[in-house]
Amino acid sequence: MKAVTDADFGTAVLKNDKPVLVDFWAEWCGPCRMVSPILEEISAEHGDKLEIVKMNIDENPKVPAEYGVMQIPTMNVYKDGEVVKQIMGAKPKAALLRDLAEFI
Repeated sequence: MKAVTDADFGTAVLKNDKPVLVDFWAEWCGPCRMVSPILEEISAEHGDKLEIVKMNIDENPKVPAEYGVMQIPTMNVYKDGEVVKQIMGAKPKAALLRDLAEFI
């Protein structure tokens, strides 16, 4: 999964042709580390329909603040430049797949 920054968020996420899940995370966040390999699997299995990217909130504070990200992990799905789904907290793969069913 590629990392996005405050600088390339508009191009990589908002102007993307397909839905994009942005995983807002930080190095020190245990639940973020739990969900990361699950997102890697989902990306490998469904990357043709849904792009999954990561944004480190410590290195990129602007975008998380703009979208009101108050806790991590928070996963926002963007489609046509808008947030269409928000998933908060670490979840098992089956639960994440259910949450993302409309996009994959």
